[in-house]
Amino acid sequence: MLSDKLKTEIKNAYQALIDNRELSPRWGQRQMIAEVANALGDADALEAIAVVEAGTGTGKTIAYTVAALPIARARDKTLVIASATVALQEQLIYRDLPDILAHSGLSFSVQLAKGRGRYVCLHKLDNHLAGSAAPALIPLYPDELAELAVEQLGPMMESMLGALANNSWDGDLDSWPAALDTPMRMAVTSDHAQCGGRRCTFVNQCSFFKARDGLQEADVVVANHNLVLADLKLGGGVILPAPEDCIFIFDEGHQLADKCLDQFTLMVRSNGTRQALRETAQWLSDQREAIDDKLSQQSLLELLETSLTDLEQITLDVGLWAEEYLLQLAVESNETRFEYGVVPSELRTAAHDLAVAWQKHIDLVRRFEASLDSCREELELDQRDEVEAWLLNAKSMLTRADTQLALWESYSGADAPNTEEPWARWMRGSPSGSGVEFFASPVLARDLLREHIWSRAAGVVVTSATLSSLGTFDRLQAMTGLPKEARYKRVESPFDPSRAVFAIPTLQAEPGDSEAHTLEIIERLPELVSGQQGILVLFSSRRQMEAVCEGLVGVLPHECLVQNTMSKSALLERHRANIDAGRASAIFGLASFAEGVDLPGAYCDHVVIAKLPFSVPDSPREAAHAELLESLGRNAFMEISVPDAALKLVQASGRLLRSEADAGRITLLDRRLQTKRYGRAILDSLPRYTFELGN
Repeated sequence: MLSDKLKTEIKNAYQALIDNRELSPRWGQRQMIAEVANALGDADALEAIAVVEAGTGTGKTIAYTVAALPIARARDKTLVIASATVALQEQLIYRDLPDILAHSGLSFSVQLAKGRGRYVCLHKLDNHLAGSAAPALIPLYPDELAELAVEQLGPMMESMLGALANNSWDGDLDSWPAALDTPMRMAVTSDHAQCGGRRCTFVNQCSFFKARDGLQEADVVVANHNLVLADLKLGGGVILPAPEDCIFIFDEGHQLADKCLDQFTLMVRSNGTRQALRETAQWLSDQREAIDDKLSQQSLLELLETSLTDLEQITLDVGLWAEEYLLQLAVESNETRFEYGVVPSELRTAAHDLAVAWQKHIDLVRRFEASLDSCREELELDQRDEVEAWLLNAKSMLTRADTQLALWESYSGADAPNTEEPWARWMRGSPSGSGVEFFASPVLARDLLREHIWSRAAGVVVTSATLSSLGTFDRLQAMTGLPKEARYKRVESPFDPSRAVFAIPTLQAEPGDSEAHTLEIIERLPELVSGQQGILVLFSSRRQMEAVCEGLVGVLPHECLVQNTMSKSALLERHRANIDAGRASAIFGLASFAEGVDLPGAYCDHVVIAKLPFSVPDSPREAAHAELLESLGRNAFMEISVPDAALKLVQASGRLLRSEADAGRITLLDRRLQTKRYGRAILDSLPRYTFELGN
């Protein structure tokens, strides 16, 4: 139960915001504040979780911040706001949260959370600039990057060290004045596998650890989904505060399940693995005398060398087998998914051998690391550089070996028949010359999210404009494992949906007849958008989009801006400039333009949707999920495809009404909403538009 003191603080903060910004209170915003506050303030709840679908224009950032922050501070927890994109992060950091701080009467500190890859690594700077005198490290990059480092990176690294020394720069690469491409960033940063952590000589001066320590003191931490999930994958509390000390806000929460699966997917490249093993063996050979001199562990080093040789040979054999297997399949995509996640017996046997070999290797490397650690502790601070470099290499070897072990253990076993939590396994030939790529991924995120978030976090809010599908949260629960006991709420948009006309014109062609449907779109589209300035035309198929664009050359009075002909931001900027100048403009886009695109007012007065956004389960993970449901006697189309299409249709149609003054048309060139039995359910799940349905 929320205390009277907290109720008053939340109420006063919201009222102050409304008064100071001269805003009109929104009923939906009040509903969301109440829902979040009651969920997080319920001390008796097993899991303090609020799931709020907040329609466009609700003002959900104000709602969840005003409700959650006083509770987080009262419970001595950190409020972690995780967005799906960098753009949303920046909006929170530079606009939304400063505005709340200035007008609500709430006092709080805010910090942006970033991973190691966004901060310069002092150990790398020092190692590179020391040149031949530097302790040897296992090569991490291709030869061309090494050449780049010699010729281009030296002066930049010296400048970075100078800026750090005179306190004119904090080591955040995003604030470095010069542009840094990917190879440059890789050369001056570390990831988890390469970072020496608290035992690094430079830890007290480390930009990443300084920033991480600052996160512990901040009231509000802004991150993205990937960073939160990466931290939880490492056990939690590595980058962010421990989940038990956090109240999480997952904005754009409908993306959380997919991002979780991406984070926990395992991937191994055969040729890349062999190259890494060779480089490690070469490093060990080059440093053998020096290491043995300090450790007196000759037998251990010999075992390590043998292990590296054996692993390279087994990896070669598996890679050659896989290449031959893919060649025999003769599939155009050069990719194969193993039905029900069960790999061929020959590969399963080889995977078992690899798993055993990698486990033995890990045991040896851990013994090597322990010996190095003991040696380091016995040395004076100014004598530790060489051993710390060896320790860094040992950690890198362990991290990479852990991934190898996890994947091959997955390949060597088989999921239980009719399991509810299967894994997808597939392999693909790489066009880049890295041999065969092996993948393993959970099919569903629900167990992972239960384990790492729902059961551990001090509180959670999941919010988005589109969380429900077909009028329920069943689909979201199935994908994420959200407990049924959580608080679920749908908050209507303050924008009047009846200001949008949702039309389904009478068409002759069925979307299944792609050629005829495309020709009819080309024929009908000019008439449908006649006299309208800002048009957004959304397609489910790139091929159809390109065919329609080609067929309309010189026909439409609009400038046709097609996705991928320029960057998304440049395309949107061009479209807005056209409208501002009084020129008609049309955007032709795919799924990425059906979500997160904000074109208020004249920038978009007509959204045309070519067909229902059914996604083909063409990714191995999606195909495995459909396969699972069918094996259990369930209808994958009705359980996956229809709810997903309904949600995507709401997202796509939601591009029209972006402010209270907006109005216009939404046209769906797909009559299946009227002719198929699932059509009524999808229609009923749409906002209360003004419908014009063809006969």
